[in-house]
Amino acid sequence: MFKQKKTIRKIQSILFPLLLLSVTACGQQSATPANNEQAAPAANQSAPAAENKQFTIGISQFVEHPALDAAREGFVAQLAKNGYEDGKQVKIDVKSAQASMDTAISIAQKFEADKVDLVLAIATPTAQAAAQTSKEIPVLFTAVTDPVEAGLVKSLEQPGGNVTGTSDMNPVEEQLKLVKELKADAKSVGIIYSSGEVNSKVQVDTAKAVADKLGLTIQEAAITSATEVKQAAESMVGKVDAFYVPTDNMVVSSIAAVLGVAEAQKIPVIAGEENSVKSGAIATYGIDYTKLGEQTADMAVKILKGEAKPADMPVEMQADMKLVLNKKAAEKMGVTIPQSMLDRAGEVIE
Repeated sequence: MFKQKKTIRKIQSILFPLLLLSVTACGQQSATPANNEQAAPAANQSAPAAENKQFTIGISQFVEHPALDAAREGFVAQLAKNGYEDGKQVKIDVKSAQASMDTAISIAQKFEADKVDLVLAIATPTAQAAAQTSKEIPVLFTAVTDPVEAGLVKSLEQPGGNVTGTSDMNPVEEQLKLVKELKADAKSVGIIYSSGEVNSKVQVDTAKAVADKLGLTIQEAAITSATEVKQAAESMVGKVDAFYVPTDNMVVSSIAAVLGVAEAQKIPVIAGEENSVKSGAIATYGIDYTKLGEQTADMAVKILKGEAKPADMPVEMQADMKLVLNKKAAEKMGVTIPQSMLDRAGEVIE
């Protein structure tokens, strides 16, 4: 019995401090709501920091020319309108590949190493370089003619990866019809294009597919560098009744060489986009590249806000096409623009 009592006292001596600790702990727990109320402002204070994170966007442009420049400028301006101003909410790093695929790949690798939040690739070659390099970073493209043919997306409706964007697919058939309106007896059209640009080959193939029903034949000249543009144009003199300049980055960046030959030989030039008309071609049915860039920026905003992922964002196209005419260019090439064309033009450059 004595041993039993001794044992009970011993157990009590052990349990009593534990019980006291338990009560103390409960007292501390009862103060937790107040502590939480004090802690809440600290948590709330950190929230704006997350919202105000400065995103980094890498822009890779294949080459400088008016159309691609307009797409870039439209993109940056529209981001700012949506509250993503360069130097504030975003840091924008612009790089030019100078028409070199190797440089485009190096730029893509740098953006990947820098772990930018989003990449904008302007034109097909830079889009291909970005898509091949970055598998996790969201990649948006613009000024890409056929993103499926270029291997950038699985389909226009469901891109399926980390890449999507806007296409500048131009109405090749409608543009070639302009040749006949300007020169009814035209039979042959010359197209100079870069053999390394998938987007250009798509346009040439489309032109060849529709030429017969328009009463035209296509003469093509593939080039590998901008220095070959003038020679290619000169090689077609006496063989073609008009030139068609597709949205080929290498040729458009050197369009002055084509225009020089065309003006000297009185050969009308039809272009694949309106900036080429502003540079001296006679006519196009074209898209507004500034608006295309703005459209791409709206897609970027959704990605930055976490509202959408590239895999589920359909490739977008610009629905509005307008007839753009250059009267001065027509005079230089010995062509009179019919009044019927002037009447329906969306823009006439005097």
